[in-house]
Amino acid sequence: MQNKVNFTVNLKFDEMISAPCRLGILATLVPGEPLSFTKLKAATSLSDGNLHVQTRKLADVGYIRIDKVRRGRRSVTEFSITRLGLEQLRLHVMKLQKVLDAAAGAAAPSRRTSKPDDSAVWA
Repeated sequence: MQNKVNFTVNLKFDEMISAPCRLGILATLVPGEPLSFTKLKAATSLSDGNLHVQTRKLADVGYIRIDKVRRGRRSVTEFSITRLGLEQLRLHVMKLQKVLDAAAGAAAPSRRTSKPDDSAVWA
């Protein structure tokens, strides 16, 4: 018989963070050090176009900041997570943890009060 997980947790996940590519971008930026486009691309394995689109979406809602910085004669795009982005990511993870905790509680075996079976003899 299959254990059915039955729990009521009011969880509305942030669709902006739920997308795997955007979740990966935020997670990569959590340490707080700004990353260049090239480093973020390498860390997330996203294509140029996909990284551009997804970082723009995250910036539009205020979860990351995009800065153009001068390095010598070149202009480099850098990305960093904002305080709002970090808080929203933390909230997302807390909601996921609630789901896991509820599922673990529903799937936990019941404690037996009888004596353990010692019929098996091992040499």
